[in-house]
Amino acid sequence: MNLLHWIPLPVVLPLLVAALALLFEKAVPRRIVDAVAILATAAICIQCAALAHAATHMPMVYWYGGWAPAHGPVLGISFVVDSAGAGAGAFIAGLFALTFMFSWHYFEEVRAHFHALMLMFCAALIGFCFTHDLFNAFVWFETMSVIAFALTGYRLEDAALEGALNFTVVNTLGSFLMMAGVGLAYAATGALDMALVGKLFAAGHADVLAEASFVLMGTAMLIKAAAVPFHFWLADAHAVAPTPVSVVFSGVMVPVGLFGLGRLAMTTYVDVPAVAALLHALLLPIGAVTALVGGLMALQQTHLKRLLAYSTVSHVGVMLAALCLVSGSGATGWLLYMLGHGMVKAALFMAAGMLAATLDSVDELELYGRARDRHLLGCFYAIAGLCLAGLPVGIMAAGAEAIEGAGKAQGTGWLVAIIVISSATTGAAVLRAGVRIFLGKGELPAGKAPAAHESESGDRPWSMMFVPLAMLVAANLVAGEPLRRMARMAAATFMHMPAWSVLSGAQAYVVPAASAPSSSSEFFAWLALGLAMVIAALQLFAARLLEHRALWPAHVSIGALRSLHAGRVGDQVAWLVFGLALLAAGIAAVAH
Repeated sequence: MNLLHWIPLPVVLPLLVAALALLFEKAVPRRIVDAVAILATAAICIQCAALAHAATHMPMVYWYGGWAPAHGPVLGISFVVDSAGAGAGAFIAGLFALTFMFSWHYFEEVRAHFHALMLMFCAALIGFCFTHDLFNAFVWFETMSVIAFALTGYRLEDAALEGALNFTVVNTLGSFLMMAGVGLAYAATGALDMALVGKLFAAGHADVLAEASFVLMGTAMLIKAAAVPFHFWLADAHAVAPTPVSVVFSGVMVPVGLFGLGRLAMTTYVDVPAVAALLHALLLPIGAVTALVGGLMALQQTHLKRLLAYSTVSHVGVMLAALCLVSGSGATGWLLYMLGHGMVKAALFMAAGMLAATLDSVDELELYGRARDRHLLGCFYAIAGLCLAGLPVGIMAAGAEAIEGAGKAQGTGWLVAIIVISSATTGAAVLRAGVRIFLGKGELPAGKAPAAHESESGDRPWSMMFVPLAMLVAANLVAGEPLRRMARMAAATFMHMPAWSVLSGAQAYVVPAASAPSSSSEFFAWLALGLAMVIAALQLFAARLLEHRALWPAHVSIGALRSLHAGRVGDQVAWLVFGLALLAAGIAAVAH
């Protein structure tokens, strides 16, 4: 079978199933809709995995309508499938399949509407990973944003609508920036195909319009990825969105923003010197700051979904820093870390959803000791928390090891400290909450009241909620080694695709040899895990010590940081403008 002709199917199939689900929602039982959604996304996962295998050594190009370029301008629209993009599509579809399983009978009263939105969301994410046209990248970007707005405010409650409003305002501004960046790239080159735009930039069109277009589109991607200072919307959205939506937000939507940034930097702007300089001089430090800010904010939360949201911000910082290394080993680490983090974070959000469904809360103070009898859930929650804290086993640990090696090779060994701090702070927050919830141990912080009750549909099979959680945790633990070579091959296609290869005939990639495991990496992983346990123990059993007056500089700093995250949409827009100005000033400084 020629897989080339089936490339559009991962986008077409979920859209078709969504339309049919809405058409027949009153004629078929709800369980049929649930089952069809699971089967459709599982089939897409299998097909994307087959595409990733077929595109191991060279990309597969599909021109819609057969409008392939001959000896003139590129007029057609293409999907270019490399192993990185297809692998991302497989993970996206697989996570959606598990999320549909988790959400079995989640919204009984609205029948197929939730499924239709989620399927369209899946199609938009995969289309964004496959597209090779700048304007269509904007189309998929905007499509996923609009659907995400609806999913965030799906409950139509006051808090949900407020969180959706913040999300909508900030990400809509990101869409405007994306469109403006596409317009500037077209003005500079007269083309929209990513390969042709990159070829024209390489031929001498890399002027101020090229630099400005990258700043605008790069800012849009950083907004979607929730990097500092564009991250404020994420916690508000996660706190109010239904748990299945939070799973896919943290698991795939946020990393897809980094995927888009990497695709622009490695394909379209690979021959624009100012862009490469900006990645090293500014975006790499921004990644480090994002990791630190997210970790510190996670330690301050008792609301589980907010805690996990800030944990996502922290690990996004690590992934952004890895991407900015612009090396094969850095890209390998980024892909592995993205995959492992998505699995672990999705599992933790599912655990929070199970607590909300059975105990009507996701606040660790309100849940104090109430989950003592849920031993199996507590064990898997603890394993996921240990993986987040740096346990040197599994996919996420393999990614951290590769990132550390890439950082040392490029003279940025300080990235090791960033990874350790990010793992320690986020892992400590998750483990601390687990001790209070599942063991009923530790002091309760003075002056903090439990959050209001937050319940989700409890009329759902426990096994349908637990099985996908267990599968994600187990997959992260056992698939680290098998995925290492696949990640190296995917990184080779992602990093070394010449900007014009799709137009003039792609050549096979050379997959770099595997690097020997580093004993120092394992040491730093255990160090992060040890620090996480120490920090969690201090917050649980030595709260008075942490409140000592001698630590007033830390208290003032944390208080200021918390005040910046007050959730006011005007402040978030102001920080967005500041971030845009910072990137513009940065590229002006490195270019001139």
